[in-house]
Amino acid sequence: MMSTDGHELAWISRLDRLAAPQRALVEEELAAREFMPEIGRIVSVSTFATPSEWTVQTDRGQTTLILRGEEDIRRLAGTTLLISDSHGIHYLIRDLMALDRHSRKLLDRFL
Repeated sequence: MMSTDGHELAWISRLDRLAAPQRALVEEELAAREFMPEIGRIVSVSTFATPSEWTVQTDRGQTTLILRGEEDIRRLAGTTLLISDSHGIHYLIRDLMALDRHSRKLLDRFL
């Protein structure tokens, strides 16, 4: 756990050693901070010009994001992509080649 000025406040080496209520609280906080939905399918895009509205299916359900520009799609390593939306939410495409053909075709227009 870090303070707002970057100093370590506490270190929890094993979550399984915490009492259930404290462990649940820590896991809830980590889930909120580490929110990065993984895109499994691109359902549609509003236009091939940016900004464009994308409807995507993620591991957390279907949602809509606004892509401001092609520079908001970053290649991390190999076929892994990171997409940042207009609200600063990051979406992960773990393996571009694992996407269905329709999704790859839509995405290719922006790469």
